[in-house]
Amino acid sequence: MNDNGDAATAKTGPMPVFFIPHGAGPCFFMDWSPTDTWVRMEAFLKGVADTLPARPKAILLISAHWLEPAFSLTGNPRPPLIFDYYGFPQHTYELTYPAPGSPELAERVAQLLHEDGADAQLDRERGFDHGVFIPLKLMFPRADIPVVQLSLRRDFDPAAHLEVGRSLAALRDEGVLIVGSGMSFHNMPGYGDPRFAAISAEFDDWLSAAVESQPDQRDSLLAAWTQAPNARLCHPPGGEEHLLPLLVAAGAASGSRGIKVYSEQVMQTSISAYRFG
Repeated sequence: MNDNGDAATAKTGPMPVFFIPHGAGPCFFMDWSPTDTWVRMEAFLKGVADTLPARPKAILLISAHWLEPAFSLTGNPRPPLIFDYYGFPQHTYELTYPAPGSPELAERVAQLLHEDGADAQLDRERGFDHGVFIPLKLMFPRADIPVVQLSLRRDFDPAAHLEVGRSLAALRDEGVLIVGSGMSFHNMPGYGDPRFAAISAEFDDWLSAAVESQPDQRDSLLAAWTQAPNARLCHPPGGEEHLLPLLVAAGAASGSRGIKVYSEQVMQTSISAYRFG
């Protein structure tokens, strides 16, 4: 990959957009039973960087783990880590990811959102939650690319999250990699329950078909995702924060088609990842 983000992007076109699974807490950095539970997901995340047309100038990541009344951005130039997982081994609370923030990018994103009529605010104190630093430790382990985190909006409005994504689309031409970080299935009691194998597979089939449809149809389907088969069994009411980063990513994709780039059954549930462009 070319280290010159601006020049390389000019030659290769816009950056793609991703929706990725970030696993369960610090799952990739601890022992698990069975031992291969997260191996394929880990391998997928480690391989993302090699599929990019150029080295990103910066990363804008939308994590399931930051909810605010209005869309918010990390404006901290040296973001600390927020260990917002509980009951895991002590060493997982000593992980590091010293990637710099980018107040300039945060200001740029806020400007784009304001221009399109969306409220946006900067949080100059907040650090990165585990939906950011856990997958990025695998994707970009050198932690040398500036990262800004964008929150979800607490009302979970699908149309609003698609629209905010559309406001971000111009960043793709500026060498910014946009990543939605969540899980395509996220109903905690369902993990490990064999009854959810078929339930999650049916929803995953619908979700993948929606993502891979024509962009206009894709956005209409995703805006009405609660009407999908088993939607509320896979993302219970008030718990859809792990799906909404996909809607932001789809909005940012603009006219780019989506494709499923990873899928497997993890803990009896179907989990997938998607790329746009």
